[in-house]
Amino acid sequence: MAVRKNNNQKSGQGSKKDKKPIGVIFWLAFFILITGLFLYNRDRIRQTLEDTQLLTRLSLPISGSGKSKKPELPAAFPAEGENSPAKDAPKPPPRITETPKPAAPAPEAPAQTPVKPVDKPSTAPAAAPADKPAVSTPAAPAATPAPAKPAAGQPASQSGPTQPSVPGNNYPAAVDRERALYFSQLDSAGTVLRTKVTRKIPASDSPMVDSLQALLRGPNAEEQSRGMVSLIPRGVRILNATVRGSTAYISFSEEFQFNTKGVDGYAAQLRQIVWTATEFPNVKDVQILIEGNRVDYLGEGIWIGSPISRESL
Repeated sequence: MAVRKNNNQKSGQGSKKDKKPIGVIFWLAFFILITGLFLYNRDRIRQTLEDTQLLTRLSLPISGSGKSKKPELPAAFPAEGENSPAKDAPKPPPRITETPKPAAPAPEAPAQTPVKPVDKPSTAPAAAPADKPAVSTPAAPAATPAPAKPAAGQPASQSGPTQPSVPGNNYPAAVDRERALYFSQLDSAGTVLRTKVTRKIPASDSPMVDSLQALLRGPNAEEQSRGMVSLIPRGVRILNATVRGSTAYISFSEEFQFNTKGVDGYAAQLRQIVWTATEFPNVKDVQILIEGNRVDYLGEGIWIGSPISRESL
């Protein structure tokens, strides 16, 4: 029994001896690890201690009296009850920095394909050989272009210079049209007769007005030599003239209603107007207007309140 106890004691002592090196190695390794982590994070730990001012708070300086004083708080931590300027002051807004956007690249101009110049054929005559003299030939006369043939179904145009047309009508500028005018003529007995003459008047888009204007100007020298006169009062003007249906509405100035020749003069001036206007096939009668208004009578009882035709005169 004694021998077993000795053996057990020896085995227990041996196990204790085995545990001691393992514990030492463990704590040594733990210390090395902690030291390495501290050295590796030394800068961070120091920066954290400075930011939190932990060392300043933990340090308690003792004065000569042996009594401890309360640690003086830095300005960042004011005493209770005091207004903290840092607390009351408004916080500055966060600064936002914008990254400038890169400018859009300018569109590239389309590449222009270089145009290859075309070599023009040389028109200069080849130099004559040195042993033969150059013979100059006279230039051939320029060929006269043949006149263009008219298309099928179209009449051949007449040769000669063409006349320019007048804007607003279909007649050439130099074309005159023969128009019939009616003047008055006295016979040997003193009777007023109606006389027709033919005038060449430039064509326009208002041929009736052109004929009446020529009538108001009176007979020319050749017509006067034949005894023709106009009994339309002097100074009469045409204010307006339109054709509605088969009736011509002609407005005269107020001088038209004053004739010094009496009844025969009024009747003669109406015949000159009506017969000259009805020479046109689309006019059958004439409505006389004075200053744009319809008047019943002209002079001494001559009715003009309705359209007047050739048969009514």
